[in-house]
Amino acid sequence: MKRFWDTATVKHMADGHAILLDGSLMRLPGSAALVVGPPRLAMAIAEEWQLAGGGKGSEMSFSDTPLTRLAGTAQARIAPDPAPTIDAIARYGESDLLCYRAATPRALVERQTRLWQPWLDWAALTHDAPLRVTTGVGYIRQHHDSIAALKRAVARMDVHALAALGIAVPALGSLVLGLALAAGELDAATAAALGALDEVFQAEQWGEDNEAMVRRAAIAAEVALAARYIALTREDTA
Repeated sequence: MKRFWDTATVKHMADGHAILLDGSLMRLPGSAALVVGPPRLAMAIAEEWQLAGGGKGSEMSFSDTPLTRLAGTAQARIAPDPAPTIDAIARYGESDLLCYRAATPRALVERQTRLWQPWLDWAALTHDAPLRVTTGVGYIRQHHDSIAALKRAVARMDVHALAALGIAVPALGSLVLGLALAAGELDAATAAALGALDEVFQAEQWGEDNEAMVRRAAIAAEVALAARYIALTREDTA
């Protein structure tokens, strides 16, 4: 679309912060004004609209405004009824990537144990959610108490964290890594690397595939976006 504004600014409202484009409220597709609580998030959203396209009259893409996408999801889709989003995210705990290990080769087995197991231990200690581990891709049923504990952990998240986890957890294939990312225990680059551990190992053995590289880069970008979005909603984050 063509950029139709010169200046993007933030306006304090009774219920949060609105984004103004040349003084007019930015609105979501359903016509409601986008209003976000955290001021740092509002300023970052205004900044991405200020930069989008480069100047009035130029072409811009909604890929230029990823923070807006997440904020709009949080406001329009999650806030009215968080339950479906909580359910969808928590379901990843039933088949968490970290629980499915290789039987061979030994180097991969050792790498998975060394890098993945500490995060399963973290989930058990932090969320009282020990998860069972298996080899191969055959489904392993997790104890219902552990799944319930992970769902409670997700349910404690605010709408912004839920919006971020809604992209990070599917990208990683791991609820445990997503929860650690949201808690600030994992940085985005490390989380993405852990999620791609098997694929990177195979690339080391057999050579890199360009399509796989592009896919991993896209996943890493989504995880980085989720981490940045969460950080912008935490007022004590510098």
